Amino acid sequence: MNQNAHTAEESPVRLERDRKQVLLYLPPSPTVDAINDWRELWQNLKHHLHASERFWESQTLVALKAQDRLLDMPQLSAIAQALSEVDLRLSSVETSRRQTAVAAATAGYSVIQPSPLSPLNQPVAAHQFKHREPLYLKTTVRSGMEIRHDGTALLCGDVNPGGSVIAHGDIIIWGRLRGIAHAGVKGDRGARIMCLQMQPTQLRIADVVARAPNSPPQDQQAEIAYVAAAGIRITRGLDFLKTHRFVKEQEIWEAFPI
Repeated sequence: MNQNAHTAEESPVRLERDRKQVLLYLPPSPTVDAINDWRELWQNLKHHLHASERFWESQTLVALKAQDRLLDMPQLSAIAQALSEVDLRLSSVETSRRQTAVAAATAGYSVIQPSPLSPLNQPVAAHQFKHREPLYLKTTVRSGMEIRHDGTALLCGDVNPGGSVIAHGDIIIWGRLRGIAHAGVKGDRGARIMCLQMQPTQLRIADVVARAPNSPPQDQQAEIAYVAAAGIRITRGLDFLKTHRFVKEQEIWEAFPI
């Protein structure tokens, strides 16, 4: 990987080149005075973008590394505008804050929520991702847009062709799945993909891959994809419940807390 850091004076904002994209790092979120901190960050960002050596080509994509910083849609829009002034285009947001992830997805950017680390800086075990707080989004995942979450992802909307949802836990889509869904990405073959209308470009659960059937479903009923002995199987939601009665009610409450 070829990375070259470009800094303007002693700036808390950093720009780095990573292959064909630019990485924009923001400083950690302040503990107090968030309003003044945003103003200072905004001024610093503008100065840094215009003072830095332009090592990018026209319309290069930018991956925003927001860390734990809380950003709303107007602030994300302001960052995107500042980038456009120097011929850069914001494409994705990596954040550990759920509110920032929701705002970014609503604005149409790809979202990445990094895996948490233990006190010893070791990745959390794959089975623990099921118990992390679900990510709930109310948006349409358009072509070129990607949603990543380290737990269960719940989407109220459609996933269009060219869009993708990737989760370490289950994927639940209250809409049409016509793009890519990858559940149990860290190796959990017990993960499931559920949606109201299943017409995916590709389904993946852990390391098992399946493509959409040649003909669309005849009846519009909620369907569930899960790993069986012969690979990924898709069945109607009601049929799945009848044949999988071993699922404990407690597990359902844990997946859908009130």
